[in-house]
Amino acid sequence: MAVCKYCVKSVTWLKEGRKNVPVEDDGGIHECEQYKNVRRSARKLTPNEIDPEILKQYQENMKNKLKK
Repeated sequence: MAVCKYCVKSVTWLKEGRKNVPVEDDGGIHECEQYKNVRRSARKLTPNEIDPEILKQYQENMKNKLKK
């Protein structure tokens, strides 16, 4: 049985359409506050915020990886 890495409750993963959904033992969908807090605090970067040299190096590395 799988465990939620945020609140350490046991969950079972079920396929709903194309999406995997965590389900608790009682049959309800698992939604914990710890996970919601982590999602809220995630920072999103736009390419304008990243140093152009670092962005260029990253893009070159991705192209090289695709060529292999």
